[in-house]
Amino acid sequence: MTTLIDDICLRMIAFDRGDAKRIQHFLKVHRFAQLIGRGEGLDEGTQFILEAAALVHDIGIHPAEEKFGDCSGKLQEQEGPAPARALLTEAGVDAAAVDRICYLVAHHHTYKNVDGDDYQILIEADFLVNMYEDDLPSAAVRHAYENIFRTATGRRLCELCFATDGSNF
Repeated sequence: MTTLIDDICLRMIAFDRGDAKRIQHFLKVHRFAQLIGRGEGLDEGTQFILEAAALVHDIGIHPAEEKFGDCSGKLQEQEGPAPARALLTEAGVDAAAVDRICYLVAHHHTYKNVDGDDYQILIEADFLVNMYEDDLPSAAVRHAYENIFRTATGRRLCELCFATDGSNF
């Protein structure tokens, strides 16, 4: 699994070549997703899908910008599955895993009807990074904590990263 994840990571770095901000983003999301998945005891197959999805979750940004001049969350979801499928297939990921990863890419900005631990954890990992990168105010962090975070590990990481007054949420 590690070798394939590393291959996907390198392919994504090449895909986003020259865009250090986006590369740094998906690397951070991957690491949080990996940590949360391990903390929640995911089985190996689900952990692989989660980690691969974390690496490619924003692959639709460049295609959306090229096609529409915009990269909103919905456009990322719309434009991401095709290049994700191509990258993952070229890396040798099996078809069933590719299908699930592409589903996650197509829904990672959709927070209703979350169907699976991999989906929930991907959302949490992306939120952890986005809340920091967007420098969200504490009220917005608390709102996300109360309404988005469901896993014990994700909630703990949110507390540790954003509790600036020393208290828990």
